[in-house]
Amino acid sequence: MKALVLAAGQGVRMGPLTENMPKPMLPVAGRPFLEHTILALKEAGIKEVCILTGYQGNTIKDHFKDGEALGVRISYLVQPKMLGTAHAVSMAIGYMDQPFLCMNGDVVVTTGLLEGMISKFEETGNTVMTLIGVQDASRFGLVTIKGDTVKDIVEKSGVPVKGPINAGTYLFKPNIFNAIEKTPISPRGEYEITNSIKVLMEKETVSAFVSDEKWIDIGSPWDLLNAHEIFMDRIVTDIQGEVQENVHIHGELILKKGAVIRSGTYLEGNVVIDEGAVIGPNSYIRGSTYIGKGSRVGAASEVKNSIIMDKTHIPHHNYVGDSIIGSRCNLGSGTKVANLRLDDGMVPVTLKGKRYDTGRRKLGVIMGDDVKTGINSTLDVGTIIFSGTRIGPGAHAAGTIGKNSRVH
Repeated sequence: MKALVLAAGQGVRMGPLTENMPKPMLPVAGRPFLEHTILALKEAGIKEVCILTGYQGNTIKDHFKDGEALGVRISYLVQPKMLGTAHAVSMAIGYMDQPFLCMNGDVVVTTGLLEGMISKFEETGNTVMTLIGVQDASRFGLVTIKGDTVKDIVEKSGVPVKGPINAGTYLFKPNIFNAIEKTPISPRGEYEITNSIKVLMEKETVSAFVSDEKWIDIGSPWDLLNAHEIFMDRIVTDIQGEVQENVHIHGELILKKGAVIRSGTYLEGNVVIDEGAVIGPNSYIRGSTYIGKGSRVGAASEVKNSIIMDKTHIPHHNYVGDSIIGSRCNLGSGTKVANLRLDDGMVPVTLKGKRYDTGRRKLGVIMGDDVKTGINSTLDVGTIIFSGTRIGPGAHAAGTIGKNSRVH
């Protein structure tokens, strides 16, 4: 059985994180997020994977190549225009001539979920849709089932009711392509795969596989942090770099080749430090933290439960908590990130003019690439900073700050 992974979109709701990188390539526990999906497919017995690319597709191809390094065979298709999920699946006409797994490239897919879908298909012979129970189905496709049969799908209902919802993971038969040809355009101006499934339902049974596996739809930056925490719980110590004397390690540690942890550093919790990164001396790294290639965390700096991308420097007397920091950023001495509201409430975020409830009690800053901060600057909880911005010495940054801005 083959798998089709839909990874063509830009992920505009990810804010500054996808300005220079396609969403599936964002790091989670030291790997591009898409790599976790491919490894889960491999563990479920799927060795042939087709990735549908679009926005910055060459970045995906350059990383995964033919899949040999991961023990699978990877091929690529291109969606030239983003016309909806049904249109995306239709790009595989002629390639998928047998039953195939199909999944959105921005959801957490576990091996157990995939194996459950395959078992349901083997049991029924029907098209299978995976469902997940959630407390608030308002931003997902709400699904009505009877027994294990799908009866109705409401795309992004907007109704804050308890799920089951569409998990964005399917097992299709080739007749899905006939249904796509009959799919009308939606009010959003797209061809939705859920409407194609409704076309199928007029003639045959579509089975529901209700999974209790961990599931996260990575539609926003704070979802990326949630997924990161899940995968960081699974890492196993592998030390290939240099650990100097008087370093304290309390938790699992992946230390890649060429990385150095200098004396006096204290690691608490699971940590991944990528190639060429330098930590310390006298740094404190805790929680589920990833430090990217060539990055530095220096003296008297603390990083907690965060994703730090490549070639970023957090060198002197800094605090970064529950944050995502882009590539090639530099935090001036004394820069501090706030990650907890004074009223201890959930952190809201404003992105693209819309206010979101992140559902997180702790959330620091979401920072794009090439951002620099001056000495003793402070970044408020839930701050979004787009690429190229400069935060001046002693300045206070809050809210959403646009690309190439200057804050004094």
